[in-house]
Amino acid sequence: MRKIRCMLAVMAMAIGTGVAYAGEGNSEKDYRPYPHMFFGLNGGAQVSFTHYDFSKLITPSYGVSFGAYFNPVIGARLHVSGYENKGGIKSLNETYDFNTVTGSADLLLNVTNMFRSDKDRVFNLILLGGVGLAGAWDNDDFHALAAKAAENYPMAWQDRRLSHNVRLGMQLDFNIAKHFGLNLELAANNRADRINSKTTDRNDWAATASLGLIFKFGQKKTEKIAEEPVPVAEEWATRTDTVWYDDITYRDVPEKVTYEDNIYYKIRLSEPDPASKIQKIADFVKAHKNCSVQVTAYADKATGTPELNMQYSKERAEKVVAALVKAGVSRSVITSEYKGDTVQPFAENDKNRVAIVKVTGEGVKKEQVKTKKYRLKETRYRVK
Repeated sequence: MRKIRCMLAVMAMAIGTGVAYAGEGNSEKDYRPYPHMFFGLNGGAQVSFTHYDFSKLITPSYGVSFGAYFNPVIGARLHVSGYENKGGIKSLNETYDFNTVTGSADLLLNVTNMFRSDKDRVFNLILLGGVGLAGAWDNDDFHALAAKAAENYPMAWQDRRLSHNVRLGMQLDFNIAKHFGLNLELAANNRADRINSKTTDRNDWAATASLGLIFKFGQKKTEKIAEEPVPVAEEWATRTDTVWYDDITYRDVPEKVTYEDNIYYKIRLSEPDPASKIQKIADFVKAHKNCSVQVTAYADKATGTPELNMQYSKERAEKVVAALVKAGVSRSVITSEYKGDTVQPFAENDKNRVAIVKVTGEGVKKEQVKTKKYRLKETRYRVK
């Protein structure tokens, strides 16, 4: 209650300052009231409707908001509020406390400005609606009471609880001055059924009422009508400029190209798989000139014997060569060898059951050629 009294005192001082400011000078403003941004602080009370005497469930609530009005009618804000919440257990006729905080993105609709030509009114009726999240924690009070209650609460949460929050409400806004405003906000919040640890198979509702102090900023200055300048006779002339530029063309330049792929095998297998790798290698050879293909096959050292592994690597090399020929690669450009388990190209054992295919050939790349050229450009310029 002490915090609420302090906030009300600050609001009262702001009203007095704003009214005094509004009474000075002429009624014409040197700024446009919309669009603008705002920052707000509010404090009040909230109550949950949860099958208990709601007059015993009223708790303080504090909030902060940041937002903007994009035009005289439509605005939006981010709003965070909370502090304490209460619930009650009927069989014990006792209440329990837990902490809550709610964050939401709200749409603001200034109903007054929808029907008034003067968009800078002292009083405004604003409807609001939004969605967000509600969090709850510190549920020790509930569990202490539930242990003594006749009812069972199997859905009660322990450390913390997160819920959706749907807000609908209204504001009575008092426009004090350029940078300050006050509002009275009434809102209803829809939250998940378990937020208060009790379940009724439908969502819970909570109502809030708060007074808020708003600081507005970002208004644009009004544009004063400038006096018409005296027309002056204009004189123009033309000049011819030489503009140099790079004319860019491209030419084909041969280059060495390489392609490498690894064909891995399961243990004791020598058939190349997948076939798509063979086809990719064949396509590369067909697309480039003067290609040479080197096939080197291996076997892993951790399985089999040296003699058996040499045979496996030989079969793998021969079958890769056969598959490449079948895919359209000339046998004359292919060389092959097999190493058995005498060489292990990879640190990981299973990867050494492999046939490594390396292709080298000739390709073509585009090389940029720049040629300096110029053009004449006529430019008109003002002399007087």
